[in-house]
Amino acid sequence: MRKTDGKRERRPVPSAILFDRDGTLVADVPYNTDPDLVVPMPGALQTLRRLRALGIACGVVTNQSGVGLGLIAEHELRAVNARIEEILGPFDTWQVCPHAPEDRCECRKPKPGLVLAACRDLGIRPEDAVVIGDIGKDMEAARRAGSRGIMVPTPITLRPEILDAPTVAGDLSSAVMLALGAELAHSTRLDPGVPPLGSAA
Repeated sequence: MRKTDGKRERRPVPSAILFDRDGTLVADVPYNTDPDLVVPMPGALQTLRRLRALGIACGVVTNQSGVGLGLIAEHELRAVNARIEEILGPFDTWQVCPHAPEDRCECRKPKPGLVLAACRDLGIRPEDAVVIGDIGKDMEAARRAGSRGIMVPTPITLRPEILDAPTVAGDLSSAVMLALGAELAHSTRLDPGVPPLGSAA
C-alpha cells in the first residue's frame, strides 16, 4: 500500500458493504431449500450489528444457479433468504442471480451486474462499496464493478484464488475491520451498546 509522510494511507470509509451469501454470511449448503439448515458464519451477527450501528449499508450479492437449474423453487429461495434475515437482521439490498451458468446472463458473478445493481439500489457509487466473499468470482465481480474486494477464504477456496485476491482476511470480523479501518471498527462513540469488532459479544 502506498504511504504518505511515513504513515499508511487511510482509505475512505465505505458507504456500503456487500456480502456474498453462502460461505460468507451463512454456512454453504449446496442448493439449500430448507430454512432450518441456515447457520450463520462465526461473527456474522456481531459484524452486521456493528455496521448497522455505524450507519453503513449492508447488502447481499449472491449467485443462486439452483433456481435456473430447477433445483430450487423461487418460493424456497425466498424462504431461505427470509430465514437469513430472521437470524442476521434486515439487509438494505438483496441482489440475486437465479440464472444457470449456460444462460450467459449479465448478473452472475464474476460479472459485475449484482454489485452494480446493489450500488444503484443504494444510491452509491461502486467505488464507495466493499465486496466481501469467499471465492475468486466474488473478487472478480468487485474488480469489474470498480469496488474493493476482500476475501475470507473457506476450505473450498482454491489457493490460486487466494493468491490473486486483492486483500485476504482470516474471518468475517477481520474483513470488516479491514474495510472500515481499525479506529472506526473499534469505536464505541456511535453506539456504546454494540461491542466493537473483534471483542467478545
